[in-house]
Amino acid sequence: MALIIRQAEEKDIKPMADMDILCFSAPWSEWSFEQEIKGNNLAFYIVAEIDSRVVGYAGLWLIMDEGHITNVAVHPEFRKRGIGQALISVLLEHTVKNGILSHTLEVRASNAAAISLYMKFGFESAGIRKGYYEDNGEDAVIMWRKQ
Repeated sequence: MALIIRQAEEKDIKPMADMDILCFSAPWSEWSFEQEIKGNNLAFYIVAEIDSRVVGYAGLWLIMDEGHITNVAVHPEFRKRGIGQALISVLLEHTVKNGILSHTLEVRASNAAAISLYMKFGFESAGIRKGYYEDNGEDAVIMWRKQ
C-alpha cells in the first residue's frame, strides 16, 4: 500500500467533500471544492491516495508571496500513519520551490494534534482570532511560518 501524493483533479471533488463531512464540524460543500479546483486560479490542492482511494487532502491559496493553508484533512480510518505530515511537507516543498516563503493558517485552539504537527514544520503562534469558528464560536490560533 504505497502512499501517492498528487495535485487534486476534478475527479477528487466528491471524495474530498465526503471526507470533509467526516473530519470537520463545519465541512465545505462539494460546490466549494469544485470552485477551488476548477475555478480558483490562486488555489493549489493536493490529495493523498492509497490503492487509488483518496485518504487525505491539503490546500492553500497563493496570495501575493504568501501561502494561506485553507485545510488539511486525513480520513479518520487512515490517521496516525504520517499522511498529514506528508501532505504538509509536499505542500510546503511545492510552494517554496515556486517562490512562496511565508505560510499562514488558522487552526482550532482545541486541536492540539494539528498545532503540534504545524509546529514541526516551523509554524509559530502569532495570535488568536476570537470566535472564528461559526459552528461553535471557538477561537482560532493564527500560525505563521517564514523562511
